Amino acid sequence: MDKLNQVTLKPGKEKAVLKKHPWIFSGAIDSLPAIEPGEILSIFSHTGTFLAQGYFHPSNSLAGRILTFTDAPIEQVLREKFQRALELRKTFIDHTVTDCYRLIHAEGDGIPGLIVDLYGSVAVIQINTWGIERLRPLIQQTLIDLLKPQAIYEKSTSSARKMEGLSDTQGFLYGSCEDQIAVKENGIRFWISLEKGQKTGFFLDQREMRRTVGALSSGKKVLNCFSYSGGFSLYALKGSASHVISVDASEEALRLAALNTELNGFDTSQHEMIQADVFEFLRTSSFDSDFIILDPPAFAKKKGDVIAACSGYKEINRLAMQRMAPRSLLLTCSCSHFISEALFQNIVFQAAMEAGREVQILARHQLALDHPINLAHPEGEYLKSLLLHIVG
Repeated sequence: MDKLNQVTLKPGKEKAVLKKHPWIFSGAIDSLPAIEPGEILSIFSHTGTFLAQGYFHPSNSLAGRILTFTDAPIEQVLREKFQRALELRKTFIDHTVTDCYRLIHAEGDGIPGLIVDLYGSVAVIQINTWGIERLRPLIQQTLIDLLKPQAIYEKSTSSARKMEGLSDTQGFLYGSCEDQIAVKENGIRFWISLEKGQKTGFFLDQREMRRTVGALSSGKKVLNCFSYSGGFSLYALKGSASHVISVDASEEALRLAALNTELNGFDTSQHEMIQADVFEFLRTSSFDSDFIILDPPAFAKKKGDVIAACSGYKEINRLAMQRMAPRSLLLTCSCSHFISEALFQNIVFQAAMEAGREVQILARHQLALDHPINLAHPEGEYLKSLLLHIVG
């Protein structure tokens, strides 16, 4: 075996790999050849046993990410994983009512560093690591072969790229289309902006919780905070909410929310849109609602942000609870990877105590099925939600 193309682990450090964990940290490595970031190497135990293949970054603490636990050609491995992911989605995505979903969910689908979302006939990819950057041509051709898309758009603008030493990149890799395209989710239509939209254009991971909100909104006055392009708001309107208020700091997001309201033929007088900082809105504005949704952006984007994030989550939940009438509902969420589910629940408990409210948990987050979590990689579970009943 060519030692220029292999990495050897320290004694005992193969245990995580044998348990199918896809990450290798620099402290587990005994020998690593001189490589450029993202090169693919075979991984061996200290005793010379082959373990896996993965790509490596010689300067990062998270040094390696595993692509396969076999010695099969990487081209074959990627194609098989794409095909398997596509077949899985076909089992639960009803294309007559939903044509936007996640096809590749990084480690969840066995391809660390890669996100692929489908919006109708357009594939949007997000590349977060040097290893996937080097595989871009293969990924692009695999998508063309399997999907025959109208266009492939790359939106690689995540903070993860900066940690890899990669600059942001955005634009069409294949074909073309209008920047703003219409898609449907559970029969509700949305305009998606490829260039200006957050993430790859839409928060696909909240699909099931949006459905839950719609099912519980009949006759209710709904306040959707951090509303973005109105996902929860439109589900509430479809679910016969009596009135919906969408609050977001972004003028562009609210513009899309207004367009989405019209696109679905909903009564625009029932959907009020307010451009404001949500914290300030909850502190100072007068509003009447019996169902509040708090789905903020990640308050903790790195481990050092956790203390400040805990304070932010507690404050926003306390502000909401203080203003809520008895027997109202609160859906509160966190997409911060570094805030665990147990920690988030404790934060919300503290907020309830400070607000002087008696609160019941009615339900927890329901995972969108196109965002699978690798059982061997629990770090991939980032999104938490609590559906709460404000008793009194």
